[in-house]
Amino acid sequence: MHFLVTNDDGVRAPGLLALVDAVRPFGKVSILAPDRNWSGSGHVKTMSRPLRVFETALQDGTPAFASDGAPSDCVALALLGYIDEPVDLVVSGINTTSNMGHDVTYSGTVTAVMEGIVNGIPGVAFSQEGSEFGPQDFAVSQHVANVIITQLLSRKMPEGVFLNVNIPDVAVDKLKGIQLTRQGLRVYHSRLDERLDPRGGKYYWIAGDKPGGVPEPGTDIGALANGFASVTPLQLDLTAHGKLLDWEWYFPIDERN
Repeated sequence: MHFLVTNDDGVRAPGLLALVDAVRPFGKVSILAPDRNWSGSGHVKTMSRPLRVFETALQDGTPAFASDGAPSDCVALALLGYIDEPVDLVVSGINTTSNMGHDVTYSGTVTAVMEGIVNGIPGVAFSQEGSEFGPQDFAVSQHVANVIITQLLSRKMPEGVFLNVNIPDVAVDKLKGIQLTRQGLRVYHSRLDERLDPRGGKYYWIAGDKPGGVPEPGTDIGALANGFASVTPLQLDLTAHGKLLDWEWYFPIDERN
């Protein structure tokens, strides 16, 4: 099994090393991640400038590559030929905050795996709830990654499907289990912060408090609220199947003709 590991927090982020350590026992690992933080970048394809890639290393000395592109650019670079050997699975993370509900459209962690799907390669995105008590311990996410990769080695992922995994910030022995979930309803508290630069020009920050969500049973938000990790199968087909079927679509006829 050949893993392509990436993230959106940057190649030096501790969550990336934690994910590499989690998947390394299962096969070969290639790392190509952004050279800086791209959180909230969404599904990006850089076409207006050249992309640069350089050799680097993780904190433990593991060789890696970094790019000045977005997470999805990193995956595209690898799968389109920068990494010579064919990739079997794209794994992204471990993100330092959860990516649930509508977050998946913003998240560089998740959209990196989407880029794998675009290129016919399945993947898993891992995100851990943010810690309120100092530096994060990723042991619980590493445990969940071990369980999920073990499952994937014995099963075949449906074509066009990837997994979005969210893990609560708890000790391993406090994790209640892993639930298969659907996307929940995220609640954002965004606001526009208007400021003035030294020359009197206006500029803006999109700010706000930490997002919440509706902890409905069966959803990713509900699972984490109750101490479970969530596994949500996603796909790129956003068609609202079964909706608007009773609408009539026609071109109006000009009766004057």
